[in-house]
Amino acid sequence: MDNWFELRIPALSQNVQFARAVVAQFALEAGDWSLVELNEIRTAVSEAVTNAIIHGYHEGSGDILLRGMVSPGSILVVISDFGVGIIDVEEARQPLFTTRPDEERCGLGFTVMESFMDEVEVESTPGQGTIVKMTKYLSFSVKQ
Repeated sequence: MDNWFELRIPALSQNVQFARAVVAQFALEAGDWSLVELNEIRTAVSEAVTNAIIHGYHEGSGDILLRGMVSPGSILVVISDFGVGIIDVEEARQPLFTTRPDEERCGLGFTVMESFMDEVEVESTPGQGTIVKMTKYLSFSVKQ
């Protein structure tokens, strides 16, 4: 990767907007993204950070580590929490699955991430946290 950043933020809902803005601005280092592509990156980051806050820490205290790496034509975003972890990652990735049915959550976080990013990897260890790695490639077919 040609350029990178690392940012540690508290797992607070008011930091979701900050995280998405940081990643979108940093993505511009990778190339000339369309507005649609930037919005897709922002939305995927929002979902990953929100999942860390809501599910990783159950809205308790903790940190989220946000890392970004760019190369010409691509961005890799890695969002890590050090919370409760996911017992069954494959089940958690199923549309409409949620561990918080008591809340107004629809269980589409991973589905949204997978729809908007080209690659999504999830690693989790119960009791230790979760790492979500998302890659987006610049779509040259829509560029001039």
